[in-house]
Amino acid sequence: MKIVVDPEDTAPMKTSKSSVPMKRPAAKKAAAVKTALAPKARKVAAKHAAPAVRVAAKPVVQVVPKVSRAAKPVAPATERVVRRNKRSDSTIASILKATEEVVLRSGAERVSIMEVCEHADVSRGTFYRYFSSQDELLDAYSLHKRQEFHRTLVALTAPHDEPQARLRAVIKFLEDYLDGGRARRLLLVAPEYALGFFERTAHDGALRFQEVLGIVFDDWDRRFGTQLDRELICELIIRYVLSELVAPAGARRHDLPARIGRLVSSFSGAARPRSLARA
Repeated sequence: MKIVVDPEDTAPMKTSKSSVPMKRPAAKKAAAVKTALAPKARKVAAKHAAPAVRVAAKPVVQVVPKVSRAAKPVAPATERVVRRNKRSDSTIASILKATEEVVLRSGAERVSIMEVCEHADVSRGTFYRYFSSQDELLDAYSLHKRQEFHRTLVALTAPHDEPQARLRAVIKFLEDYLDGGRARRLLLVAPEYALGFFERTAHDGALRFQEVLGIVFDDWDRRFGTQLDRELICELIIRYVLSELVAPAGARRHDLPARIGRLVSSFSGAARPRSLARA
């Protein structure tokens, strides 16, 4: 089959002017108006826009790790670390014994470290290894004598479990302490130092005597049927001993058991037990 094409069908079509969407001059005019209004639109938008908020930049903080102080402990300037052993304990005991001899002869204010070293047979370097000054030496001597007082009291009374035997042991200890004369000698040659020493001894001694006389007080409470003031009684016993150093009672001091019995009876308000008078 042969197809025949009409030549008129292949000719270009003529477009009418009414079929064009917009005329070219009108499009140019609209673009010009838009361009002219653009600056004004930007001003209006800027006027109604929210103000910009400036955010300050955060400073950069450099974190430095903390160094624990406990890692490197710093000892005080006055602290001296001395390793204690049998040899050092023996050296300290010799120095304290020499200190007592020097104090009882010359007084506490005239203690010479060189003289103490000579009596203890130690060098000055060895002395300063344990004591930094004269004051530290005297404080150590005072503590040593108080501890010795308490140790001797416990050692002499602990073997006695019967109340009356324990009381007799305590009284014997006090009589020997007063007969020794060293406490009174200290009061004569170094009164200020001695008063401070006796003051501390009185406080500590009252507590120690309550412990040592515990079974005695228990026995008295049962016999008198009342609760005695143990602290007050022990304090009065200590003060009685201290008064003997200042104003000795002489022969009457040996009546101490009977006098303690009268003291306890006055606190209880009862008659004094005969066994206490014979203690």
